[in-house]
Amino acid sequence: MRTLVMATAQFENKSGDKAYNLSIIDQLAGKAAQAGTQVITFHECSITGYTFARHLSREQLLAIAEPIPSGPSIAELIRLAQKHQIAIAAGLFEKDEQDRLYKAYVCVDQSGVLAKYRKLHPFINPHLTPGDAYCVFDLYGWKCGILICYDNNIIENVRATKLLGAEIIMMPHVTMCTPSTRPGAGFVDPKLWENRKYDPTSLRAEFDGLKGRQWLMKWLPARAYDNAVYAVFANPIGMDDDQLKNGCSMILDPFGDILAECRSLDNEVVIAILTSDKLTQAGGHRYLQARRPELYGQLISQPHESEQKVAWLQADMDKA
Repeated sequence: MRTLVMATAQFENKSGDKAYNLSIIDQLAGKAAQAGTQVITFHECSITGYTFARHLSREQLLAIAEPIPSGPSIAELIRLAQKHQIAIAAGLFEKDEQDRLYKAYVCVDQSGVLAKYRKLHPFINPHLTPGDAYCVFDLYGWKCGILICYDNNIIENVRATKLLGAEIIMMPHVTMCTPSTRPGAGFVDPKLWENRKYDPTSLRAEFDGLKGRQWLMKWLPARAYDNAVYAVFANPIGMDDDQLKNGCSMILDPFGDILAECRSLDNEVVIAILTSDKLTQAGGHRYLQARRPELYGQLISQPHESEQKVAWLQADMDKA
């Protein structure tokens, strides 16, 4: 039986402050490594910050984006991987040789970049180019995939990544606590975060309710269960630009059960041991074997024009 010691983290990033964000990645990676962890994952755009990018012009976004693998932030991530003897997965804005812009996520170890993935469904800035490929790579004898935030809400992406061989899917996010058409959704008042040391109860009620964790629990365990994969969810906590995020980074097993979850109202890292036996014990494995693609293969591949609407972002643009 194969095993992997995996960590996921939450932290409050600073918009556009790569040095600060990398310093927190350093701290949390070091803490995880001291506990014997082999891999640690961080949230979407954990190096650069995320939500502030909705206000950036193309020139401003190019200024904070970096080439991969030659950019300075990637060099620093590799240095941290070497320092702590741990694989690190983190996100940033990428620019290529033609100055096309992407939402990227990388996994590095002591030897360099192991994988790079570009978000298939970016929306935070109109100058971002969608990715056009899935990503599955080898990591310590395991097959790992990456899907960034919105990508996980299109269930075909998760199934495709699984069918390409993924046993673990890293799911970096910046999500929850924003308005949408679903009942109970909405922003969480930043004043609750400022007052968290004196009134954690009110903040936790918002974070754990339908604005946050209750919504997450409607779908995230299903992604793991239906596809018989380990789902490694990472999300920031605290203020991301002017929006409050609720963290609750977690690791779920192929049964859809939570193995470890960040529950503090602070920067935190949690660790779980992944075992390969669950990959075939879980019901999703049996259901994958029972598929009959001759019934629905053509349905899934019918031409379709992708339409992506993000309620809170549209409202924000209308307000501006």
